Amino acid sequence: MNIFINNQPHEIKVASTLPEVFALLNFTSQKGVAIAINNNVIHRSEWEHCSLNENDKVTIIKATQGG
Repeated sequence: MNIFINNQPHEIKVASTLPEVFALLNFTSQKGVAIAINNNVIHRSEWEHCSLNENDKVTIIKATQGG
């Protein structure tokens, strides 16, 4: 199944959840991360149960420190 993560195409297995996508992307920490699927923000408590569909557009935003 194909999805887009931050506008980049990725192939994942059918019915993957957000934590499985994090593993695919080698995210070591989910702290300071916000997720939107098709421009709808997904609350962190829903990540484990949120399955992705063909051609979903996933936006991952990670907070950084700076000044």
